[in-house]
Amino acid sequence: MSRVQKIYAGVKLREIRARLGLTQAEYARKLGVSVSYLNQMENNHRPVSTRVVLALAGEFGVNVAELSAGTSERMVADLREALADPMFDDMPPLADLQLVASNAPNFARAFLTLHREHRQSQERLAQLNEALGREDSPLAPLPWEEVRDFFHYCDNYIDSVDRMAERFASSLPPGDRRAGLTQWLSSRHGITIATTADVAMRRYDPATKTLAVSDNATPATQDFQILHQIALLEHDKLLEANLDLARFQTPAARAICKTGLANYFAGAAMLPYQRFLLKSQELRHDLDALAREFGASIEQIAQRLSTMQRTGARGVPFFFVRVDQAGTITKRHSATRLQFARFGGACPLWNVHRAFETPGRFLRQLAETPDGVRYFCLARDIAKPGGSFRAPVRRYAIALGCEIEHAGALVYADDLDVSKDTAFEPIGISCRICERRDCVQRAVPPMEHQLEVDPDERGLLPYTIR
Repeated sequence: MSRVQKIYAGVKLREIRARLGLTQAEYARKLGVSVSYLNQMENNHRPVSTRVVLALAGEFGVNVAELSAGTSERMVADLREALADPMFDDMPPLADLQLVASNAPNFARAFLTLHREHRQSQERLAQLNEALGREDSPLAPLPWEEVRDFFHYCDNYIDSVDRMAERFASSLPPGDRRAGLTQWLSSRHGITIATTADVAMRRYDPATKTLAVSDNATPATQDFQILHQIALLEHDKLLEANLDLARFQTPAARAICKTGLANYFAGAAMLPYQRFLLKSQELRHDLDALAREFGASIEQIAQRLSTMQRTGARGVPFFFVRVDQAGTITKRHSATRLQFARFGGACPLWNVHRAFETPGRFLRQLAETPDGVRYFCLARDIAKPGGSFRAPVRRYAIALGCEIEHAGALVYADDLDVSKDTAFEPIGISCRICERRDCVQRAVPPMEHQLEVDPDERGLLPYTIR
């Protein structure tokens, strides 16, 4: 007799309640359980009961598969990468990690937090950081990483903010977006928009009711910054409610995440969900065509494509990543099985690193990860000029991709032969957890294998992986 897997979905239960605007008592009544039992399920002290699963599907139309999809796989990937740290002798079996991620997610997150704090402490001690004697202890988690993990485990889709942004976009008059935003701010708040060279991106002065945006920025970036300010002015309560659910450990993380949520609103208002989904399907995810259609940048389009995870109206599950010239990942999200390294750079065999060599061109790649999953990857460089001769230019490369079964939905894959095994290049996540034994770009040995060193023989690597 097969054993039914228990589902712990406290985060998802709280997200649904927040989206519906229900108290715990109201929510419990609709689900047919007591408030105390609901509280235990929301905090992952108990699995979601069959009664609640049926009520979620019948009462709220929730896709039951959502409750356990995605988060467990991402958490397993994060655990494997953390356990690849040299401080650990052996890697636990994959089945054990899957069990922990599914049945004890709070423990898994606590372990990841502990490992992150240890790593930060070691790095700072090694650098003789003067912060050791200050109040801001080196053991405190980095706010940026706290916020990164929040969006990571939300699938980079914040339903309540996304829907509010879509409603706002529909309230604007059709046509010129800037004219609509200017009129809206003037009529609702008496705010005037000005473009000026003396701000880096955006500055709002509540005393003069003036919103200044940089005239060095592109029109798409200016509109994005205006919408960011509108999110703060008009939807502060919604942003704060989502921050309450996140339960950040530090005020700095909460403040950073508020900026992230306002950015999310801005992107979702520029590219409203339903209209953007239909147009992206119609144009077969042609990034240039979508950028022209919506008056947005290539990066804005690519990042928005990775957030199309609304229940009942999902788009192609994409991953999105942005790296700088040093290979550091500065933005990342994956709605696919591909997970990015939490620490260090991305695999050098990935085409995103080659995008800097071919400015202005899209690079395509058929890739296969060590777990046998195959992907279509699209990469391109982007530059953000400073606006003057001596101003520094920020250079990045972005990558957008999907599992190979979705490649037919992309115009970029039309002339590629995905039937040949030899067409797929091997890529990985991080050398420490990559199992490929013959990789020409390996930087450090894998943690899960023994090494042999023969002083009389040298191959591509100074050791042999067993």
